[in-house]
Amino acid sequence: MNTDTTFVLPNSGHHRDDISSKMGMWLFLFTELILFGGLFLVYMIYRFIYHDDFLAASLDLNVLFGTVNTIVLLTSSMTVAMSITAMQKGNALLAKRLIWLTILAACIFLVIKFFEWSAKFEHGLFPGMAHYSELVNGERLFFFLYFFMTGLHGLHVVIGGIFLLYVIHCIQKQKISQDKYMLLENAGLYWHLVDLIWIYLFPLFYLIQ
Repeated sequence: MNTDTTFVLPNSGHHRDDISSKMGMWLFLFTELILFGGLFLVYMIYRFIYHDDFLAASLDLNVLFGTVNTIVLLTSSMTVAMSITAMQKGNALLAKRLIWLTILAACIFLVIKFFEWSAKFEHGLFPGMAHYSELVNGERLFFFLYFFMTGLHGLHVVIGGIFLLYVIHCIQKQKISQDKYMLLENAGLYWHLVDLIWIYLFPLFYLIQ
């Protein structure tokens, strides 16, 4: 008589899916770090070559705007982390409110960046404009890297905000719960990456010595 018995751990399928999901997110974040790491390396090389030009160009940036945006993103990193804790404790309402605060912080960041970029457009400092073409090589490189790197980071902020909106939708549909919150954790990881990148961008462009 066949007495073979197979024991299946509860939610073992979900556990494997969670591990795969988290591993996939970490691999994706690693590729993002490689991308920005390469850009940081390019920046550092040109800054070494054109140190005085980079310093002169950085004086056209608004340190106050950069500082406020840094505080905004650091606060948003805290709220998204708190939302994960709230979900783990089964408080979905608080988790959603904290995610909304994170999205609000993203919007504030983008609005400030819009005004900052607009000022640069008015002064003709965007690549291709007349005043930009009159700058020395080092200053042109500085503003090219500034617009490219902060623009790429801004795109990541937009993507992160959309990701968080989708997370809120999933919470409302009860696809994310106290027992299944990996998607929220992944969104939090992505948002922490967005914050981390800005923490490097801020001193590199705004606080040149």
